[in-house]
Amino acid sequence: MLIGEVSQRSGVSTRMLRHYDALGLVQPTGRTSGGYREYSADDIRRLFHVECLRTLGLSLNEAKRALDEPGFAPAELVGELIRHTRVRIAAEQELLGKLERIDAAAPAQWGDVMSIVTLLRALESESGARRQQAVLSQNEGASLPVEALVEAALSEDDPNVAGALRWSLARAAGAGLTELAVGLDSAVVEVRRRATVAIAAVPAAEATVLLMRALDDGEAIVRDRAALALGSRHVAEAVPALLEMVVEGRSDVEAAEVLGLLAEVAAATDDIVRAMRDKLDNTDDSPTRLRITQALAEIPGAAAREALAELTDDGDRTIAATASAIAHTRDRRKR
Repeated sequence: MLIGEVSQRSGVSTRMLRHYDALGLVQPTGRTSGGYREYSADDIRRLFHVECLRTLGLSLNEAKRALDEPGFAPAELVGELIRHTRVRIAAEQELLGKLERIDAAAPAQWGDVMSIVTLLRALESESGARRQQAVLSQNEGASLPVEALVEAALSEDDPNVAGALRWSLARAAGAGLTELAVGLDSAVVEVRRRATVAIAAVPAAEATVLLMRALDDGEAIVRDRAALALGSRHVAEAVPALLEMVVEGRSDVEAAEVLGLLAEVAAATDDIVRAMRDKLDNTDDSPTRLRITQALAEIPGAAAREALAELTDDGDRTIAATASAIAHTRDRRKR
């Protein structure tokens, strides 16, 4: 069989067949009566073997070794091919992910595409400063790869970069809330905390609903962030968790300030003071009682003033003195 016919039947170009011949990989061993080189049945079979090996990712030299060296063991080479293939697949999946993120951002111009690609590359940088700068330098109204920003926000350790990512997601007007909600279901506590803080930065009703989910989290580090955010949004359901923070001494000053905001805006002053007095009456722990007394300073209204007046006669001198000082300060402000 002449080279043209071999090419037609095998699908291998004549140029490649000549290259195989020059390498000694597949050489026509016969001759026609006219002196033309001709491929024998064994040559065709060897060509078939070469093409099979190439589909596995072997180079031409590796295919030649596999066919010509009797002692050639395939196991090591196949193992290496598996490793290379996995690396290649991972790279292709990474590229696919980037393309999908660009597509999801719906860029209108090629300039938008370049901006998104620049941001995605910067988010992979080991430099926190570069990651932060890339996020903050996005123009207002620019197409944003929200999914990539959420992924980064849920994994970012640098607090400055994390803050920039939350700012960017908040600017996206809640576009990443669906992805952030997935973070609330993570088995990793820190991921749930990051998701909660990022959701808290989004001023949307849908974010409030998600924060209510986080308020029921079994870990205080997540629950506390949700309570502070919900209290700032005037959601009364956050009161028990905020009181728990005061009692346990977890960001108690911040929790007290939010309780004061809730008491003032949500008209829940009496209920909050009643709950605080109940906590006071049911614990003998001096530091805990002192934190509750100090928290009363943030609560407006007559109920809080009455509670502080009673505490000025408390048996614990520190608490009595603290309550007296707070009451005195409040009276001065009224004048």
